[in-house]
Amino acid sequence: MHLQQSTLRWVGGVCSHKIRNYVTGGRCPSKATINGKTVVVTGANTGIGKETARELARRGGRIIMGCRDLEKCEAAAKDIRGSTLNPNVYACHLDLASVKSVREFAERIKQAEQRVDVLINNAGVMRCPAGKTEDGFDMQFGVNHLGHFLLTNLLLDKLKESAPSRVINLSSLAHIVGKIDFEDLNWEKKKFDTKQAYCQSKLANVLFTRELAKRLQGTGVTANAVHPGVVATELGRHTGLHQSQFSSSVLSPFFSMLVKSPELGAQSSVYLAVSEEMEGVTGRYYDVMTEKEPAPQALDEEAARRLWEASSGLLGLEERGQPVTSKPPTEVQSKGAQTVQEQRHGRRPALASGPPGGIMDLL
Repeated sequence: MHLQQSTLRWVGGVCSHKIRNYVTGGRCPSKATINGKTVVVTGANTGIGKETARELARRGGRIIMGCRDLEKCEAAAKDIRGSTLNPNVYACHLDLASVKSVREFAERIKQAEQRVDVLINNAGVMRCPAGKTEDGFDMQFGVNHLGHFLLTNLLLDKLKESAPSRVINLSSLAHIVGKIDFEDLNWEKKKFDTKQAYCQSKLANVLFTRELAKRLQGTGVTANAVHPGVVATELGRHTGLHQSQFSSSVLSPFFSMLVKSPELGAQSSVYLAVSEEMEGVTGRYYDVMTEKEPAPQALDEEAARRLWEASSGLLGLEERGQPVTSKPPTEVQSKGAQTVQEQRHGRRPALASGPPGGIMDLL
């Protein structure tokens, strides 16, 4: 009897593992190594970002981890060096909610690194309370889109010099209900809706990817966006999921079959970064490791062009994408100064990596 129960538990465990792998997409099939290549990963001290950095370090890469909390980033880098026996894993300060910090980080990379082969724009905030970045941008639009838009543009010359190279932008299935409000990108005129603010930022990720790929044609630099699936990370901490008795007792068993670990969640980023199949592929959207057509609004070429121009204007970039000043336009600075004063007595949302913490967070 006990033997039968043990056998049934073992069979059940194997089936559960296979179902979960099937539902979540499984592991990156490529065994490619990246010895001699340099990878920059944002938001790499926790969640998907940390596991992406770990796997790419295991494959021989030189890993630059960009995080706002340098102490946690250094601890994560130490952990990765120990688990992979790769000494070339480094922690650097990067606050995507600060234009000044992004510029300083990019400048350090350009000065210290001979090459950048892969840039993984992984960090993000999700459905956080209303708040502004240091420069007066909506927190979710500023961190999830503008911070990575600026960083990518500042590293473009280094990426081109290192070609063939790759840019990977983590988006979300949430982009399908996103809308870009060009009249009020930073939620200054209308009532703030944290869910819509998040969805707008994720749609911006896909539009940015497509326009970037278009502008980089012939350079040897590719750009792709990916929804890594539903992953158990800190990103969904503002959503309230699992804070009720119903969600904890009824939904948790269901989510446990669908929600990935950060290690599995990192596989899509790893795939886009190293897979031989991705060589030369650009401007695409991936659901985990499968190419999918994004939402219709993400295919709007005019919206992608307008977003690029609007983002360049907010950040003080010329049309060709290169910096013309170390600070954003004056009107943005004035809003930012007021925002910094307002937030000195509060706590800004922590940056985290990865997708929503549950399927209900997407919509």
